[in-house]
Amino acid sequence: MIYTGDNIYIRLLEVSDAEAMLELYVRNRDFFQDYSPKKDEVYYTLETQKKLMESYVEGSKKDERYSFGIFLIETDRPIGYIALTEVLRGPLQSCYIGYSLDKQQNGKGYMTEAVKLAVDFAFNELKLHRIEAGVMPHNIRSMRVLEKAGFHKEGIAVKNVKINGQWRDHQILAIVAEE
Repeated sequence: MIYTGDNIYIRLLEVSDAEAMLELYVRNRDFFQDYSPKKDEVYYTLETQKKLMESYVEGSKKDERYSFGIFLIETDRPIGYIALTEVLRGPLQSCYIGYSLDKQQNGKGYMTEAVKLAVDFAFNELKLHRIEAGVMPHNIRSMRVLEKAGFHKEGIAVKNVKINGQWRDHQILAIVAEE
């Protein structure tokens, strides 16, 4: 299942993507660390990445999470990751969105494209009603990505995620499916 934009496409990650994703994570280790929970050294091994990819495939089968690679159309190499996680059914019909993009690819509109594609998938394929995101208030670029994709600000969640070893506030943004 591939969702294509103007410059990038997203597709569900597979175990065969482990090596390419590991290269992406190693190359961007310091950059991603400023916006992510701490990762142990074992995270940066091929064995761990294969296990993660296996868990992503299983998560999709169970309708719990959908983990996509972001690929440049011209190279077919991953430049990022975007995921719809904690999929809730029943009366909520919602999920969270999270993402990361190669530092060298920032500022080119690729993440906005990827978010729009993931939102389209969530609303049209999964039939979800709401998608929520949390962004550290100083991460203005990430908030702009979400706003360009149609998300709106809802408030601040105080010290709700441990990022790089410290509890951090997050601006909560959300988008709701058109009725």
